[in-house]
Amino acid sequence: MRTISSVSYCLLLVVFLASTVMSQEMKPEAGKLYNTGNKLLKAGNYMGAVEQYDKALAIDKDYRTFYQKGMALKKANKYEDAKNAFEDCLKINANFDAAYNALGGVYFSLGKYQEAADNFEKVVEMSKNNSVKKMVQSNLALAYTKLGTIAMTDGNSTKAIGFLEKAVANSDYDAAYLALAKIYSETGAYDKSIEAAEKALRNRKTITKGGPYYYMGVDYKSQGNLEKAKEMFTEAKKDVTYRKTAEYELTALK
Repeated sequence: MRTISSVSYCLLLVVFLASTVMSQEMKPEAGKLYNTGNKLLKAGNYMGAVEQYDKALAIDKDYRTFYQKGMALKKANKYEDAKNAFEDCLKINANFDAAYNALGGVYFSLGKYQEAADNFEKVVEMSKNNSVKKMVQSNLALAYTKLGTIAMTDGNSTKAIGFLEKAVANSDYDAAYLALAKIYSETGAYDKSIEAAEKALRNRKTITKGGPYYYMGVDYKSQGNLEKAKEMFTEAKKDVTYRKTAEYELTALK
């Protein structure tokens, strides 16, 4: 049986902060440096932006400047430094949900998926904006799917199912449903596996069709429904990734 070894992802960055701040909201010279930094950030000069933000912070330690500095560092792939900037932002304004989302994204990039999930959860709890919550829930689903697949690799089925169920409770993520179909099938929960595989197909964006059909084939075979199993394996073999295993199963059913 194939192992799901990776999860495709694209973290959604939610825009909370205006690109410029009126000078009267900060000390005038700090405001000018902040706005210059924003222009450099927009132009892709990330470290140039950081230099301007640092100069602004030397004058006025504003949480928005720390946030923008973190965004520039994150775009420059300096994740540890970005994490520190977002944490400094939150020390000043613990209610700034944008920083929790950004911090979650940094932790995700660092492979610290539980910390990522914890920060995304804070945004979902804090935000009053339903569209923002929905976008961040997609990030949360990605983090929980990563945690679930790691637990699967470690052989902890119960923990894996818990994480993956949290993932799909937040967003209809096809890869999470596929991972659930696999682990439910392996643990003998065939009806749940079929249901998860069907949802993976229905919400398919990042996975191929072969996986869901393959696991449904295994489930129907285990339940003794050989005709339905043949139908599923026939569909699965159309996918090059699952072709050999599906053909093997079809041969075994003859």
